[in-house]
Amino acid sequence: MLWRRFLSAVALLGVASAQVNSDCDPTEGHKCKPNPALGTSHSWHFNSTPNGQLWETLVGPIHYNEDDGAAKFTIDEQGDSPTLRSKFYIFFGRVEFSLKASKGRGIVSSMMLLSDDLDEIDWEFIGTNASATTNFYGKGIEDYTNGEWHDVPVPVQDDYHNYTIVWTKDKIDFYIDENQVRRVEAKDSKSNDTDIFPQTPMRMSLGIWAGGDPSLHEGTREWAGGDTDFDAGPYDMYVKSVNIEDYSSGKEYIWGDESGSWESIEIVEGNSTAYEIIHQKPEKTLNDKFNDLPQAAKIAIYAGGAAVAAAILAGLIFYCIKQRRRGAQEARTALQHSEAERMELNKFKKSGIDPDGFTEHGAEYNAREMKAGGMADGDSYNVPGASEKPWGTAAAIGAGAGAGAAGAAALRSYSQSPGPGSYHDLRGPGSPGPGSYHDLRSPGSPGPAAYHDMRSPGSPGPGAYHDMRGPGSPVHGRFPTPPVGPLRSPSLGADGSQSPLMRSPGSPGPQQAYGAHRMQQQNFSDARDYGMDRIGSPGPHGYR
Repeated sequence: MLWRRFLSAVALLGVASAQVNSDCDPTEGHKCKPNPALGTSHSWHFNSTPNGQLWETLVGPIHYNEDDGAAKFTIDEQGDSPTLRSKFYIFFGRVEFSLKASKGRGIVSSMMLLSDDLDEIDWEFIGTNASATTNFYGKGIEDYTNGEWHDVPVPVQDDYHNYTIVWTKDKIDFYIDENQVRRVEAKDSKSNDTDIFPQTPMRMSLGIWAGGDPSLHEGTREWAGGDTDFDAGPYDMYVKSVNIEDYSSGKEYIWGDESGSWESIEIVEGNSTAYEIIHQKPEKTLNDKFNDLPQAAKIAIYAGGAAVAAAILAGLIFYCIKQRRRGAQEARTALQHSEAERMELNKFKKSGIDPDGFTEHGAEYNAREMKAGGMADGDSYNVPGASEKPWGTAAAIGAGAGAGAAGAAALRSYSQSPGPGSYHDLRGPGSPGPGSYHDLRSPGSPGPAAYHDMRSPGSPGPGAYHDMRGPGSPVHGRFPTPPVGPLRSPSLGADGSQSPLMRSPGSPGPQQAYGAHRMQQQNFSDARDYGMDRIGSPGPHGYR
């Protein structure tokens, strides 16, 4: 029995030694920095990552799960040993945590309090053992007799249990689910007359490690349950919450000498950094800030808000009224336009005109078609003979005469050629109105009222009609020479009478006019010749 206890103590010492280290040991003459104090009490729930100003993560990641409400510490492979360690210290106090240990051969789940001079208090859980173990060390002295095992009704790997340490300068009490399972008295904690009772400021670590790692001492591996099979992992430990109370209040703890006794520790008064962070008031919400205002300020805010709301409402009403009036005006305008169009259509219908028969453009003549019909050759247009009758009917002539001044205004010269034989616009520049007729004579005629022959100089006689193209034209088609004087208007009135003379305003008197009827009698044309139906024909020599 004693032999077995000795082996367990050796194993526990190996476990403690494997995780224990100190950056600065004051008992060895080192000048160490003050230990930042917790200086208060607080609970942490590990459903989310704890404040990085108060906790640090070592040797691997830790996963915080909101659904499970716990932090998960995992060993995936050899060398993993994820650890969560506080950045603050407590100088005597109470530590309570809720933990479910990991299963697995050689896997150790643990909680440890450790000081700079290697004072230590432990809870440890072996993956192949349903019980819990407690242990303590002082000044790093390897005493193999300090560890104890504690039975638990429900295996530590199967459910969460509450584990508690209450630590004072006189004793350490251990609890499982609020049931005390062990007490260590300071007066009984001696090793070769050396005081090994933990009594200097300590900080907390939670972690999982492989005590069965083949690289560790054989005694440690045996205590941990044997060599760890890393291929059988992962191995998970879960921690739901931690509650820590520092029995000392102050800003920090300073080592006064190298004795390592609690009397040598100096407590610096004031609030610690951890205290300020934990008790920092959350930023007030707008509702909180409003509630803190004086009543007069609240009334002013209400009044201002009401005024702004009224102004916005008035603006919306004005906008709606304006838009409604604009819409009504547009509707009235559209109705007026519609009524005007309806009246215009009714007027056309009463006049016997079909508005649907209007076209956008008049008919045009194609030069290729005119050439095929014998009306053109090469690049010129020919006036066909009387027998060919290309120029329309007497009815068309009558219609042209009936058009009045508008029809006369539409008459244009036959050609734009600059030669002496070209026809000028039938309205001369400066004429009294768009319907007046300009002299059909060449420059230099005997008098402004006389009609000059429509022929080029050198024509056979004054009565001959010269080619209606200028000199140099490639083809000379001529009109038959009438037996009488100058050219008259080739139009008929609506009653078949002869049209007015084509003379300039202010001429001495009427001259004998050639109407279509007389021209037909003289065998110059028939009733369809010299109609107005060619006005607007295309081409350089067409009628315009």
